[in-house]
Amino acid sequence: MTRKARRLILIGTVGAVLAAAVGLVLFALSGEITLYKTPTELAEQPMTEGRRLRIGGLVEVGSVARGNGGQVEFKVTDTVNAVPVTYTGLLPDLFKEGQGVVAEGKLDQAGLFHADTVLAKHDERYMPKEVVDALKAQGVWEEGQPGGPMPPAASN
Repeated sequence: MTRKARRLILIGTVGAVLAAAVGLVLFALSGEITLYKTPTELAEQPMTEGRRLRIGGLVEVGSVARGNGGQVEFKVTDTVNAVPVTYTGLLPDLFKEGQGVVAEGKLDQAGLFHADTVLAKHDERYMPKEVVDALKAQGVWEEGQPGGPMPPAASN
């Protein structure tokens, strides 16, 4: 076997091993990918039952109902559509009606979203970028409105 043939075999083997490694990593991560959707996107393209996803928007005013055992039911809205959410556990201190929220969990057949994680804005000037972008796309958001992305730090 010539030197050139050995080099080609080596390059081909390394390429095949790298392709197999990338394929295995992508396969392993496919179960960990969490899609972000707004209530309107869910209404237009319903997700398959049991698929993990994130929904974001505003907590609909008047929709928060607290039950026994720390169970909370509320609706996430983008002012066009709303998704009912149920969550069991402690909510963030800053969770309240009319504020930005991102919930992570699964949607059931009836359209009820079972959240296992609820994230609320962390101060009065911040809302998750995905939520702001979705509200801007709906024509609801105006620049300079409270809850927008944090402004750059002022230099001294």
